[in-house]
Amino acid sequence: MTVDVALDCRVALGEGPVWDDRAGRLLFVDIEGHAVHAFDPSGGHHEVVPTGEYVSVIALDDRGGWIVALQHDIARFTLASGVGERLARIEGGRADTRCNDGSVDSHGRFWVGSLSLERQPEQCALYRLDLASGDVSTVVDRVTNSNGIDWSPDDRLMYYVDTGTRCIDVFDFDAHSGAVSNRRTVVSIPEADGKPDGLIVDADGCLWVALWQGGAVRRYTPEGRLDVQVDLPVSCPTKCAFGGADFDTLYITSAHQALSPEQRAREPHAGSVFAVRPGTRGRRANRVSVGARE
Repeated sequence: MTVDVALDCRVALGEGPVWDDRAGRLLFVDIEGHAVHAFDPSGGHHEVVPTGEYVSVIALDDRGGWIVALQHDIARFTLASGVGERLARIEGGRADTRCNDGSVDSHGRFWVGSLSLERQPEQCALYRLDLASGDVSTVVDRVTNSNGIDWSPDDRLMYYVDTGTRCIDVFDFDAHSGAVSNRRTVVSIPEADGKPDGLIVDADGCLWVALWQGGAVRRYTPEGRLDVQVDLPVSCPTKCAFGGADFDTLYITSAHQALSPEQRAREPHAGSVFAVRPGTRGRRANRVSVGARE
């Protein structure tokens, strides 16, 4: 497969790409750069909107806007005004953690996990937020580095990455209640291959996972069989998102913050966004339910 540089932005910690099919653009965040990026591949237009603090997730909402996860707050967001109303708070009394990767389920619930800024194991959690009602629930505790979350096309399974375990796990999922059960491992990543980071599920039900410090993105079948590997010209890819009119372009964010000066010289596009046509398609992003319009 041909890997192209879609956007030569070279951010510190690019993460959380999501395709906004309403506007035909890719949204992603620079966690360490404290900014949201919006990129139109058709015209090349690229906007950068500061957030003033860590921002790890951007998601579409059901009002036509966006929701972001900041260090501890979940907030509304617009490209024109930046961070707006803060809707919920997670681990707000702690200075040693921040929100990390997140996703939205088919019922509009917002899922986001946390990680330890001091790299302490099992200090964090995965949360489920119903922003329409204000409910915040802890779903998985004793997490080290909460990362990729996505669901099978039939909504019966939830896949999850705690990078500290080097595994992709799967839960049985009750779409009506949002409850998970029967956790088990579907893929284990050898240490030499890198660390599992962001994860998405494509239209075929296969799993795409970025390998931090592994220089690749992999596609696994639901049974855990390695199906495709896309090698990249950077060491630290972070997450993928399918985009384009037919959801057949795979966009991949990356980072340069973990690289030495010598590595950065060898990887001049580290922190940029890459694109590849893998021959499979993705799915439209779910929208966060934020309640009735006021």
